[in-house]
Amino acid sequence: MNTFGRIVKVSIFGESHGVQVGVVVDGCPAGIPLCENDLLEDLGRRKSGAKGTTPRKESDRPKIVSGVFEGHTTGAPLTVLFENENTRSGDYSNLIVQPRPGHADWVAGQKFNGWQDYRGGGHFSGRITLGLVAAGIVAKKILGLTAIQASVREIGGCSDPEGFSEVIEKAMAGQDSVGGIVECTVENLPVGCGEPFFDSVESVISHAVFSIPAIKGIEFGAGFDAARMRGSENNDPIVDATGKTATNHAGGINGGISNGNPIVFRVAVKPTPSISARQQTLNLERDQVEELVVKGRHDACIALRVPVVVEAVTAIALADLYLVHQARTS
Repeated sequence: MNTFGRIVKVSIFGESHGVQVGVVVDGCPAGIPLCENDLLEDLGRRKSGAKGTTPRKESDRPKIVSGVFEGHTTGAPLTVLFENENTRSGDYSNLIVQPRPGHADWVAGQKFNGWQDYRGGGHFSGRITLGLVAAGIVAKKILGLTAIQASVREIGGCSDPEGFSEVIEKAMAGQDSVGGIVECTVENLPVGCGEPFFDSVESVISHAVFSIPAIKGIEFGAGFDAARMRGSENNDPIVDATGKTATNHAGGINGGISNGNPIVFRVAVKPTPSISARQQTLNLERDQVEELVVKGRHDACIALRVPVVVEAVTAIALADLYLVHQARTS
């Protein structure tokens, strides 16, 4: 449900307009240097502020309340809290009877019999990813020299970064939103991580990645293009004893196991469903389709804020697999 991992267990909690959101990391090794300032850089990358992101401003100041003593992790559960300081819950009052198309409003009401917190999307909000980013920073420390970097590769069908702003501006002018593609690369992960079949590297990363709201697809290495290749084209020739390959169509993974080459994958981020353009939805009280006007503050392109979250969940997934692999080989 809200917990992920085998050795490093990450549990997220909170709602978009609740008192707090946060994360508990259980199974974190003791002795890792950690303080609240260590979290600020990646949390800052997740913040809004760029054109096309939500005007909602939050300090996102982390508060570590357990699991750290004298600047190091203790081995006890690590808990990080974030206050929700800038909420406008009245903007969402109509969503009780007018669920947004493309959002979780309707299914959440069905699943939880109307008891869910609908304000700002509640527990389905992208705000919950604050906890994922915090846990990801800890996971990066566990992984040591392994480097994880994600970036936006495409927005609204445009793959030229110089054209991203224009695409977003056109969408905003039409009171609409756009999606994008984010690519992630992992360098220096040891050979041998991954536990086939059900805990293969692809399986665990994909599981974690799909916890990010708005992710609708993932591909590793050559991805779907591999289906259009011949084996002679898709195979990666091994060129030295370290396992280095001449090409990397496999995306750094063979048989669900890391092969020492860079892990490369891409994710598809859908357009934000909360748009100002008039839409049609079912009024649950009247049982009739009618016009919906979405209020509130929303991102025109959520893909802009996704890269650091993708890095975080990738680090969480790989830190767990790394510790499982260490346990196997020790």
